[in-house]
Amino acid sequence: MKYLAEITVSGDIEKLYNCLLPEMHETERSSLLMEKADSGLKIKVHAKDAVALRAMLNSTAQMLSIFETTGKIND
Repeated sequence: MKYLAEITVSGDIEKLYNCLLPEMHETERSSLLMEKADSGLKIKVHAKDAVALRAMLNSTAQMLSIFETTGKIND
């Protein structure tokens, strides 16, 4: 099976893009791609299996949580 998950985030997408840029990579089993759009930052996760999908989504969710928390500290 092949999996695709797409997350769209609105707000300060330029800062978020720069924060997530080091996470953008491709492995044998999964990849994370980002695309700037009018509606926000689109984060696409492709995976060959459910375990790889879960791992990549967990990593992405953790980075989003850190970004959100540090943004609140700066405000």
